[in-house]
Amino acid sequence: MDTDILVLDKHTLKDLEIFGSNSTDTSLFKFCNLTRSDGGADVLYRRMQKPWSSAERIQNTQAAITYIMRHRACFAKMPSAYAMDRTHAYLHEVMPVIMDRNPIEFGFSALSLRTNHDRYYYKIITGVQITNGLIRTAKAFVNQPTLTSAVGEIAPYINEMREILDRPHLKKLVDDDVGGWFWKILRLDQMFRLDEKVSINRILKLVFEIDALIAMADVTSQNKFVMPDLQEGPLAINAESLVHPFVPSPVPNAVTLDQNQRVLFLTGPNMAAKTTYLRAIATALYFAHLGMGVPASSFKFTPAQHLFSSISLSDDLHNGVSYFRAEALRAKAVAQAIADGNRVIALLDEPFKGTNVKDALDASLAILERFSTKQDCLFIFSSHLIELSDELTVTQQIDCRYFEADESTETLGFDYLLRSGVSSQRLGMRVLQEEGVFELLDSEKPKTQNSS
Repeated sequence: MDTDILVLDKHTLKDLEIFGSNSTDTSLFKFCNLTRSDGGADVLYRRMQKPWSSAERIQNTQAAITYIMRHRACFAKMPSAYAMDRTHAYLHEVMPVIMDRNPIEFGFSALSLRTNHDRYYYKIITGVQITNGLIRTAKAFVNQPTLTSAVGEIAPYINEMREILDRPHLKKLVDDDVGGWFWKILRLDQMFRLDEKVSINRILKLVFEIDALIAMADVTSQNKFVMPDLQEGPLAINAESLVHPFVPSPVPNAVTLDQNQRVLFLTGPNMAAKTTYLRAIATALYFAHLGMGVPASSFKFTPAQHLFSSISLSDDLHNGVSYFRAEALRAKAVAQAIADGNRVIALLDEPFKGTNVKDALDASLAILERFSTKQDCLFIFSSHLIELSDELTVTQQIDCRYFEADESTETLGFDYLLRSGVSSQRLGMRVLQEEGVFELLDSEKPKTQNSS
């Protein structure tokens, strides 16, 4: 396992809606994918699969993103998306290429290709022209004086591009459009697809990396996200005015977890915002580990090694796994990561719903008590089991917070503000009444008359 990578299992990826099942799905990847090229999108996808857990790697990405935001006009001079994608296609398309080096032999082969392979020849012309243009644009981009001060992970990308573009073959390319005799075009094709193919492919990879970083910078800038402050020492989170980026007109809330209070016990009625709050925290943590900004007014954190969520569990009839068994396996995955000595952050939304109330109370209390003793780990545990409050309020490591509903109006109202303490609201009957369930059940079925 790469110790620089934050571990996210498939269930957490699904819970946080990081990747959708198709292009129309709402997902964090779609939200962040402001890349201009297919290759840049692939790099962004890879990054979002494997966020950093190393503070040094996170800081390097943060520095690069901050630099891009401060000098955004310079990065507008990157090669175009068309040039990037078409050059990549040209280098990898199966087409004849002249292998001969001797001028006479090359001349005969060039004449043969030009005469007998029109379709390939015109594709080669286009590829050579686009690739030559990409190299010229890349030179102009990296030679901007401002970019000599680049910092973070983007600095070695730009420096390496300069070194590659200074290779003799690439350095002597003319700074005008490719034209002239067919043998000249085919010589350039030979150079691009044989002599310098590895170099040009590497330039493309570096450009794609920069394209992905620009997208992350643009998401941070356009949404007015704040760049997190990394903290040293044991695992901790401290955020103000935190929201979820997908919620329209969101109500901001704070979150504070550290080794003095490493468990947050969250209560409140349905629809009051418990699950949204969990998702907001998890999403902000995820963005922070990517090295980009987060939707909050301030965000301080210590990087974790594992991030778990348990929000949308389901049974598995095919494999004979009941709902409660799925909940137990989820708890086991968290416990295993802790037992392996990892820094773990786990968010569990109303666990143990798949069993009776007595079992759920006992299981929740047993898990929470053990969570509270696990050093260098943090936990958020939402529940409707307000009966746990008497046991939990005597444990210093557990912080109790709740959301509430306004019952004073004709229909329930919500302000979505986090409060200190444990909710005492029980609203099941009220919600059923508001929805008219009892009225429907109590009404008599209209009698129908028999036709004679």
